Amino acid sequence: MRLTNAISVDVEDYFQTEAMSAVASRNTWDSFPSRVEANTCALFELFARFEVKATFFFLGWVTERFPQLARKAHELGHEVGCHSYWHYPVFRMTAKEFWEDTYRARNVIEDATGAPVSGYRAPNFSINRSVPWAYPILEELGFQYDSSVYPIRHELYGNHRAPRHPYMVSTCLMELPLATWRVFQQNLPVGGGAYLRIFPYALMKNGIRAINNSEQAPAVLYLHPWEIDDSQPHLPASWKSRLRQYTGLAGMQSRLERLLQEFALGRIYDSVYLPALARIRDEVPLGPQFEPGNSVPGGRPSPQQVTAR
Repeated sequence: MRLTNAISVDVEDYFQTEAMSAVASRNTWDSFPSRVEANTCALFELFARFEVKATFFFLGWVTERFPQLARKAHELGHEVGCHSYWHYPVFRMTAKEFWEDTYRARNVIEDATGAPVSGYRAPNFSINRSVPWAYPILEELGFQYDSSVYPIRHELYGNHRAPRHPYMVSTCLMELPLATWRVFQQNLPVGGGAYLRIFPYALMKNGIRAINNSEQAPAVLYLHPWEIDDSQPHLPASWKSRLRQYTGLAGMQSRLERLLQEFALGRIYDSVYLPALARIRDEVPLGPQFEPGNSVPGGRPSPQQVTAR
């Protein structure tokens, strides 16, 4: 049976990325010409052409200014999730700040769509071992899953020791990591975003196929609306930040179209969360990396480990 992978979009504007944070502080965001509505609508049209429903994680700041955009995503049958309000990395916030930011964003998004929000994605995949309070807060606020862990080595959000497949982090909250391909005992990032823009497309395609065929697991993929916009304004950031943000923009849409054509893609909730929940409830591991006895990234032991102690 052909697996359905999950395609997700982190809905933020070109000036709201971490790469541009040094030259586009949050108190100046309203001064930049916005392109998020046009770019997100372009993705709506592209997904419709391939008959794909996706998950759109909306920034609360964007939703407050463009509520019709989140509403349209919901009306088109896409899943609408939460991507924080201010796009602060979680590991740079206190627990109180994280609660307030997430609560505000969730309410703005739910007011716009008239529907509850089930999924959360942290800016810059920034939930790791340093913020053990993040998962309890997400559970308290009613989220059913989080997709904020990228188990790779990275200078900003590296979390390479985290499990690669879905796992429960509490009684009612599941973590759904971004896609990685296990090669020579290393996790290669094949989840999309800059890696889809910059890496050879064959690497991404072969990695996703390996996850599907060899591990019998779906892949969680992502991108941003600004990544299909090679006409976006270029901000005077450092050379490293410009490299990260602007490399590969011109070819991103064609690569995305190849993904949409070559793989079965759908919403995270249907394609990954529900199948994983069924497997976990039946105590059937999802892929060779899923071990129920492992501690979760926040450091809390599993029920098996508690019993063993």
